[in-house]
Amino acid sequence: MNAKYPFTKMQAVGNDFVVLESASWPETADWAVLAIRLCDRNFGVGGDGLLVMGPSEVAEVRMRMFNPDGTEDMCGNGLRCIARLSYQRGLFGGGGAGGPAEGFVETLVGLRKVAVREEGTITAAMGVPEFEPTQLPASVPPGIQKIRDYPLSLEGYGEIRISAVNTGSTHSVLWCDALPEDGHFFALSPRIENHPVFPERTSVLWARVAHKGDAGSPALLELRIWERGAGETLGCGTGACAAAAVAVAENRVEGDSVLVRSKGGTLQIHTRGAGHAITMAGPAEVVFTGFITADD
Repeated sequence: MNAKYPFTKMQAVGNDFVVLESASWPETADWAVLAIRLCDRNFGVGGDGLLVMGPSEVAEVRMRMFNPDGTEDMCGNGLRCIARLSYQRGLFGGGGAGGPAEGFVETLVGLRKVAVREEGTITAAMGVPEFEPTQLPASVPPGIQKIRDYPLSLEGYGEIRISAVNTGSTHSVLWCDALPEDGHFFALSPRIENHPVFPERTSVLWARVAHKGDAGSPALLELRIWERGAGETLGCGTGACAAAAVAVAENRVEGDSVLVRSKGGTLQIHTRGAGHAITMAGPAEVVFTGFITADD
């Protein structure tokens, strides 16, 4: 006999998700299998990932995110979606007199504090970026303390240079004067994602500095994004944090506020450099709701 289970479709700067609330699903639900099925854009609901929202013993809510290939990961845009939905469900305190409603979300990489404003902006504390190879993780020769402007060899192509950082998920940043065209992007991005230097794979961020920043305006980065386990996406929250962190570390931008623009929209990142936590601010919204029919 078939049963119906509710879902919510959400998006944050074009990064779209199928959101399931675990209380409405059987305890035996296999989230990884559901991610593969539901994220399929031809035979499922379609999405860049599956978000599972559930109770937490240490926070107001717990978030899990599964890529379309079923692997579990951290997701910054997904975090803002869960924050928005939690706010709508009345799980966060505050929010009076025009102030934000605040709370904590338990994630794969620890607790993340979020603040939701009625006008739509959601701010999230994203933790301290990790540059050490063991924290990425990355397999590099002993003595290399950070993967910064690191030569990566691709058979049949040659050498590219990357800077890698973990902002809850592993990212490799490739600086370019112009964002790549489709042929270059789709040929090289999956090869970098699956390069043996990264045993758990890496997302790939093609980045350019559109504005270095000055006293009158924040820096602006432009990205084209290839996410591990998902392919090209319109936006990536942890990726925006990664690009900003690398840009600041390499003195490519001025100031501690960086706008990061991708195909789906713009996020505002605040970072004070190495050893300091990053905050991310941007929107998230419900697109539609529905029901999924499944066997009991």
